[in-house]
Amino acid sequence: MSATDLSPTTLREAFGHFPTGVIAIAAEVNGTRVGLAASTFVPVSLDPPLVSFCVQNTSETWPKLRDLPALGISVLGESHDKAARTLAAKTGDRFAGLQTVSRESGAVFIEGTSVWLESSVEQLVPAGDHTIVILRVLDITIHEDIAPIVFHRSTFRRLGA
Repeated sequence: MSATDLSPTTLREAFGHFPTGVIAIAAEVNGTRVGLAASTFVPVSLDPPLVSFCVQNTSETWPKLRDLPALGISVLGESHDKAARTLAAKTGDRFAGLQTVSRESGAVFIEGTSVWLESSVEQLVPAGDHTIVILRVLDITIHEDIAPIVFHRSTFRRLGA
């Protein structure tokens, strides 16, 4: 493989060598749970409390979420490998088999995950074929006994002991 081969396939393979956590972004829209999965979650700032993720510009789900007053971010746990794929699916019930908690704000969280961040959109930054979504953290719940799942080279993995 050439060092100058910057095709989408080569870039996806190269970027896959960097392990990441996986989050669900979810909220209620007119009484229906709407959500998606992302493996591009990054803490941004402690003061103010900001986090970010990237979403494809072709996403049909993100436009349903982007203007809501609150979004739930759930950091997926070790038992969520199947759920991560379901949440990322283009069709079907993305919450099949998942227990969720809805807050009065409309934010939706997945039970059995390690961290819940209630958040609101702070800024959208165009970035090529994606948009960087910067979120302000409004509330946080930590479930310390749940280990995160890791996405690495297109496979979900667990952290070693």
